[in-house]
Amino acid sequence: MKFTIDEMLEKLPLPGNEKWKDGVWDLEPFSERGIKLVFFAPRGVDYQTHHDEDEFYFIARGSGELVVEEARYSCEAGDVFFVRAKMPHRFENFTDDFATWAIFF
Repeated sequence: MKFTIDEMLEKLPLPGNEKWKDGVWDLEPFSERGIKLVFFAPRGVDYQTHHDEDEFYFIARGSGELVVEEARYSCEAGDVFFVRAKMPHRFENFTDDFATWAIFF
């Protein structure tokens, strides 16, 4: 299987919901045997808090900051981050073209 940034961006945003009123900015193109691949391209505000699984973020485009609990990390295309399950985290101060792949396991 192959997944591209352009392919994912063409499908976004999905219709809005209560949390993401201006549209949903993530897709889950793959899920199998407890592993999920998610493409995430937030716009404006990242409302995520924590997840029940461990995850890796692979920054694909743009730059910003990843806030994990009290720590703040600058991030840009090419960077990779690991976030443990249930740790509060979100992206802040990200550029308009920001996008990341996330692998949950």
